[in-house]
This record gives sequence, C-alpha cells and structure tokens, in this order.
Amino acid sequence: MYASMIIPITLLVIVLWGLIKKEPIFTLFTDGVKEGLHTMYSIAPSLIGLITAIGMVKASGILDLFTSLLSPVTDLAGIPEQITPLMFLKPISGSGSLALLDSIIKENGANSLVTKIAAVMTGSTETTFYCIAVYYGAVKINKTGCTVPCALIGDFIGMMTAIIVTSHFG
Repeated sequence: MYASMIIPITLLVIVLWGLIKKEPIFTLFTDGVKEGLHTMYSIAPSLIGLITAIGMVKASGILDLFTSLLSPVTDLAGIPEQITPLMFLKPISGSGSLALLDSIIKENGANSLVTKIAAVMTGSTETTFYCIAVYYGAVKINKTGCTVPCALIGDFIGMMTAIIVTSHFG
C-alpha cells in the first residue's frame, strides 16, 4: 500500500519545494524534458546499432555454436553447459540474459546448482556493451580505449567467482 504512494508523494514534495523556493516549476520541468529528449536523440544511434547486433546474435544461433565449440574447455573447468550461453549473452544484453536465466530456472528448477550459479552470475556481472553504448554515446566518445577489455575482464572475474563461490557454498 505504501509503495504505491511513493511517486505521488515525491512529486508533491518536489512541487511544494519549488513553490517554497519560488522557482518556475513548469519552466524547469519543460527544460528537463528538452534535455532528456536531447540526450535520447544523442544516444539513439548507439542503441539502435546495439539492439540490431543483439537481434542478429540471437537469431544466428551463434551462442549455440560457441557453446558447442567451448564445451571441452568449459567441461574441463567445471562450468555447467547451461551457463555457457549466459556467459556470452550477459555482457551484450540484459533482457536476453534474463530470458535465458528464466529458461534455466524452468529447465533445472529454482533450487538447482545450475540455477543458483546463473542467478549469481546475472547479478554480479554487467551489460557491458549496453552501458558503453549509452554512456559513451551520450557524451559522444568514439574511442573507448581500455574500457571494453577492462570491463570484459571484470565480467569474466565476476562470472568465475559466481561459479566458484556458488559451487562451494550454494
């Protein structure tokens, strides 16, 4: 009940604060909308390219190909086969990785080790390429430098830590 009141109360407090401070509330609101639309316009090309690439990866079956090609290595490392597609998809697509997590839960049950590893991995890694597209696109940075390799190393460490910790304590 209280949760449904948070947004109206917040808006009321903002309007009251603006009235107390004698600020032009509507002008500030429209200026904020203009700035938001400008930001949306500036990051749209990056997002459209990323969304197109995600659709192509999903439709092409490349995740299945990578999973089968890497299965000797992942089996040797003790990585469950169901987790491998998630490892490739998570840095690219948050919604795609959540859909994959949902299918892992449905196939293996909520309390299985594979599901626990997938859930911890999903929560402890980032949608790297999406974040880079949004944030770098917003400020018009074209050269990412070391950002992508460093972020992917961080994702890899998060994934391996999820597997190790969940396998031992999950």
